[in-house]
Amino acid sequence: MRFVRPATKVARARCALVLLSVSVVPVLRASAQAVARDSARSDTTRAQRLERVTVSAVRSSNDAPVSRKTLGQNDLAPRYFGQDVPLLLQGPAPSLTSYAETGNYWGYSYIRLRGIDQSRINLTLDGIPLNDPEDQVLYFADFPDLANSLGSVQVQRGVGTSSNGTAAYAGSINMESVPLGVAALSANVQAERGSFGSKRYSAEYQSGLMPTRFAWYGRVSSLSTNGYRYHSGVEGKSIFLSAGYFGDRDILKVTATTGTMRDTMAYLAVPVTDLDTNRRINPLTPRERDGFTERLAALSYTHAFTSGTSWSTTAYRISAGGDYDVQLDSLQQFNLDFTWYGVTSAFTVQRRRVRFDAGMNANTYSRDHFAFQHPDLDNPLYFNTGHKQDASTFAKLAYAVGSATLFGDVQARWAKFRYTPDAHAGISEQSVDWTFLNPKVGASYTLTKAWSLYGSFGANTREPARSDMFAGFDNLDTSNVAFVGDLRRVKPERVRDVEAGTMFHSSALDIQADVYDMQFHDEITPIGALSYIGTPLRKNVNSSYRRGVEADATIRGIPHTLLSGNITLSRNRIQAFTDSTIDIPVTYRDVEPLLTPRATAYGRAAVATSKYLWLAADVRYTGESFLQNNSDPAFVLPAATTLDLSASLHEPGFELLFRANNVTNSRKYGSGYASGTVPAYYVLPPRNFFVTVKLGT
Repeated sequence: MRFVRPATKVARARCALVLLSVSVVPVLRASAQAVARDSARSDTTRAQRLERVTVSAVRSSNDAPVSRKTLGQNDLAPRYFGQDVPLLLQGPAPSLTSYAETGNYWGYSYIRLRGIDQSRINLTLDGIPLNDPEDQVLYFADFPDLANSLGSVQVQRGVGTSSNGTAAYAGSINMESVPLGVAALSANVQAERGSFGSKRYSAEYQSGLMPTRFAWYGRVSSLSTNGYRYHSGVEGKSIFLSAGYFGDRDILKVTATTGTMRDTMAYLAVPVTDLDTNRRINPLTPRERDGFTERLAALSYTHAFTSGTSWSTTAYRISAGGDYDVQLDSLQQFNLDFTWYGVTSAFTVQRRRVRFDAGMNANTYSRDHFAFQHPDLDNPLYFNTGHKQDASTFAKLAYAVGSATLFGDVQARWAKFRYTPDAHAGISEQSVDWTFLNPKVGASYTLTKAWSLYGSFGANTREPARSDMFAGFDNLDTSNVAFVGDLRRVKPERVRDVEAGTMFHSSALDIQADVYDMQFHDEITPIGALSYIGTPLRKNVNSSYRRGVEADATIRGIPHTLLSGNITLSRNRIQAFTDSTIDIPVTYRDVEPLLTPRATAYGRAAVATSKYLWLAADVRYTGESFLQNNSDPAFVLPAATTLDLSASLHEPGFELLFRANNVTNSRKYGSGYASGTVPAYYVLPPRNFFVTVKLGT
C-alpha cells in the first residue's frame, strides 16, 4: 500500500528519468584478417566486463558469501507482460512479496523482502542509487515499462554487500540496463491488450557494436489501464535511450530515460465487510488524481588501466515534479519538487587470487513540499523544504587460499538532514546528522567444481526517514512541533545478519539453500495505524528478529523442459511491542511483525511442445501474516495461492504471447492493514488475460 499523503508522496515526486553513462573499455586489436572474428569476440567480452564495472562493484560476485538471486533476460522476458518491476520479481526471487494498489499490474506497486518494506531495501540502476534521500522509497510507477530495458536484476537478501546510497536493511535490488557492447543488431515492436482495458505499446532498436565503434539503443513505450478497482486508471509513457563510443581502453556511454505517470488514486484499502459485497470498491473519489514526471541525468567514465584493473566514475542529476489531489475536509493539492545531484565512482583490481573493489558515492538533495486548497491554486497553505546530504565509501576484498575464499567488506557513511520550515510556521530551522560504519566478513569454500559452501556476518545501520521523524506530518509549525519532538526522537535502526548456505551449479541443475538469522535493534517498524493524512506510522522497537531457511532450484536436465522454484520458511518475532495508539497503552510480548509471512513458495514449469511453442505454468503461495504487531487473529492477511498460465508461439521475426493470470480466480488479497474493528485489504486481480504480439528480431 502506498498511503500517498504528503510525507510519502513527497517521495513520490514522479519524474522522468534521464540517465547518462559514460564508460570506456579496451577493445583488443587484431592485425591479421584470419583472426578478426575471434578478436571481435574478445573485444565484446572485454567491453561487457568494463561496461559493467559500476554494476559489478555493487553486486556480489559468483563466489561471494551472500544469499542472492540473479535474474537475466532468460528469466525475466518469458514472464514479462508490462507489469511493474515489483510484480515481475515476485516469484522467481525468494522471500519477496509485492502487490499493486489498482488490483491490476500497473500503477503503484510495492515490495517487501523477508517481510521488510521497500524503504529499507537498497535500490540501484547501473550503480546509481534510486532510494529517495528523504523517505528512502522508490515508486516504480514512475518508470513505465522499465523491465523492457533491463539486462539483469540481482536481488540480495540480508545485509548483502555494500552498495551506493542508503545501507541495505532487508536486502538490495541492483538493476542493470540493457548493455550496448555485447548486443547484436535488433529491432522490435510490441502491442498488447488485456483485461481491465489494459493496453501497452512499445518499439525498440539496438544497433550492436558498429565498425565505427559506436553502439546505441532506444525504446519508446505507452501503457494505460482502467484498473480493476473503480476509478483506478493509470496512464504511463516512457523513453529509454543509450549510446556509447567504445575506444581502445575507454567507453563513452550516454543513456537517457524519461517517464510520466498519471493516475486516479487507489491507495486506501477496503474493509473486508465491504469487500464481501463488492471487491471493486475504491474509497477514494474520482477527483483524487496525481501526475508526476522524473528526470535523471548521469555521466560516467570508465577506463581500463590493465586487463584486470579498471575505474569508473558517474555524475548524475535526478529531478522530479508533480502534484496530487486528496479529499480531506476539502480537496487539497499537494505538490512535490526535488533536485538531486551526485557522483559515484568504482575501482576494481582483479588478479589470480585477489579481487579488490572500492567505491564512493556523494550527493546533495533538496525537496520542496507545498500544498493548496482548491480552488485557490495560487496561494500555498505552506511551503517547506527538506535538504539531505549523503557521502559514503566502501571497500571489498576477496582473497583465495586453496579451496577457500575469504571476504571482507566495510562501508563508511555520513548523512545529514536539514529542515527549512515555512516562513510563517513560527519555528526555527532544524537539522540532524548521522555517521555509520557497516562491516561484513565471510568465507566460501569449494568442495567440488560444482558445489560450494558459504557463511557471512554483517551489520548495517541506517537513519530514519523524514516521515518517521515528522510522525507522519508533511509540514511542521507551532501546532504540531511539540508533539513531533526532537528529530532524534526516532533512533537509527541496526541489524546484525548471519547467513550460511550452499550452492550447486551444473549444466543440468542449480541449487542454492541458506539459513539466516537477522537480529534487529531499534527496528523502525510500522505500528499498524495511519496518520491523519494516511501515511503509515512507524516507531522504534527495542529488539526483534527474523530467522529462516530459503531454498531455490532450477532444473534443466529434462529434455524440452525447464523447472524452477523456491521456498522460504521463517520465524519472526518482536520481543516487546507497546501499542500507544489507544487510551491505555498495552504491551505485547513475543509477537509476529506485521505483513511478514511465515512461508512463501513459487514454482514454474515451462515445456517446449515443439520448436515454436512454449507452454508454462507459474504457481505462487504466500502464507498468512498479521496486520498488526500483536498477533491478533482478528487482523490477519489470509494465505493466498495463485496460478498463472502462459503460451508463447514464436518463429523468426514473430512472437505471440498469451497469459491467463489467477486462473483459479482466487478471491484473496495482496496486502492490507487494520481499519477500526475490521481488517482492510487490497484485492488481488481476479482471473484476467493478456495477449502480446512482438514483431522483429
